[in-house]
Amino acid sequence: MKGPLFYSKILLFGEYGIIKDSKGLSIPYNFYNGALKMDENPSESAIKSNESLKRFVSYLENINPDLVTFYINALKEDVNKGMYFDSSIPQGYGVGSSGALVAAIYDKYAQDKITVLENLTREKLLKLKDIFSEMESFFHGKSSGLDPLNSYLSIPILINSKDNIEATGIPAQQEKGKGAVFLIDSGIVGETAPMVSIFMENMKQEGFRNMLKTQFIKHTDACVEDFLTGNIKSLFKNTKQLSKIVLNHFKPMIPQQFHELWKKGIETNEYYLKLCGSGGGGYILGFTKDIEKAKQSLSDYKLEVVYNF
Repeated sequence: MKGPLFYSKILLFGEYGIIKDSKGLSIPYNFYNGALKMDENPSESAIKSNESLKRFVSYLENINPDLVTFYINALKEDVNKGMYFDSSIPQGYGVGSSGALVAAIYDKYAQDKITVLENLTREKLLKLKDIFSEMESFFHGKSSGLDPLNSYLSIPILINSKDNIEATGIPAQQEKGKGAVFLIDSGIVGETAPMVSIFMENMKQEGFRNMLKTQFIKHTDACVEDFLTGNIKSLFKNTKQLSKIVLNHFKPMIPQQFHELWKKGIETNEYYLKLCGSGGGGYILGFTKDIEKAKQSLSDYKLEVVYNF
């Protein structure tokens, strides 16, 4: 048995901000994917994944039935037979490893599921997001539900606010473009829950809340608008501001060895770095007007280009 593939995702803009109603833009990233599988001779990682699925099934048994119900006996049976999630999506890297798993389970075992083929009204999108939020909370403590939504639908999603999301199109890539969005591998696994609690702790300070509203959310919203309308000049101006704000106010979320590189990008304008997901490790997202220059500047790291301007 091998189920359909579910892809990783990248939240281009909106990390932390969407918790407080900023805009956000999330795109599928087809470089990594996962699928539900069964093997005659499971590997060590398959056995580990199956153990985790057993715990997940117990959690799903008690999920609010008004929200979603599953063919729980079929799911249990498959998991007891050794079903696991075969995934190339790195865990703790901010690209949605648990999101893809949640999408795969919903796709195969949910009753009365909302499918990708129907007319996806705002109500349906929000219902899916609520279901996925509840399901994914098993992994993160608190989940927005966006990662699984992106993985399930495999289309870019524009978050206008908590209660207003829509599927969207993004400007076509310029294959020959010099500008790019890229990923840097920090080489460290990030943990979402501790990063989110640092953020929540900071939210208790009035100064931090003000900064979030007047600076962080303002530039995040502007970046989303600029990206969707293809206003590249303004996009880089706003991304630079965002990069500065994160360096000043989200330092614990940036791995120590990247503080100088982060600063260097802002000072030289060769690239601007930002968090990819909750930070603390995993991938770091970069924006550059000249990818060749950025590669030279960051020659100690492997850059993965995600999108070309």
